Amino acid sequence: MKVLAINGSPKPNGNTALALQTLLREVQNEGIETELITIGNQIIHGCIGCGRCAEQKNGQCISFDDAVNEILPKMIEADGLVLGSPVYFSGINGTIKSFLDRAFFVSWVNGGLLRLKIGASVVAVRRSGGTAAFDQLNKYFQISELMTVGSCYWNVIHGFSPGEINQDLEGLHIVRTLGRNLAWLLKIVEYGKGHVTLPVQEEPVMTNFVR
Repeated sequence: MKVLAINGSPKPNGNTALALQTLLREVQNEGIETELITIGNQIIHGCIGCGRCAEQKNGQCISFDDAVNEILPKMIEADGLVLGSPVYFSGINGTIKSFLDRAFFVSWVNGGLLRLKIGASVVAVRRSGGTAAFDQLNKYFQISELMTVGSCYWNVIHGFSPGEINQDLEGLHIVRTLGRNLAWLLKIVEYGKGHVTLPVQEEPVMTNFVR
């Protein structure tokens, strides 16, 4: 089993990365492989709605060859997916939004490449706006049939300068609990393979409100 964590912050050693590392240590303690990738310091174009990925159906974004096409195969291969973002104006930062918009849309038009994986999210914030950003990340899971892991509180950790999250003792407790819960659920899913039938995947139905 493997968990892939994506750091949306431009700082590879900032508070978002430190929170993800804290989570991943708990997962590693349960014997599960992990990988952490930072994308926030890369140039990633937002989706332009060209629809070419839906036409080609090759699991790639046709318009831009960047980190999306490089990392999406890793997301598909992983059993668990963890998303981390700093909070910008009460939302996730622009780079990870551009990345997730394209990666999850490519997955969707190719029949749900990320379907039934285990997802968890964490946000790092100086003061407020954390729950809005946390909710925004979870929406990518919920629309794509990923199973979302919970912790003992909302997965928001506080800090401004790198390392300040270490003073948020409750936040660290939340993140560690999330990591252990993620590992437990991954093991449950792995145990169920071959014993529990996967839910039927219906053909998508789209209804436009304006005709």
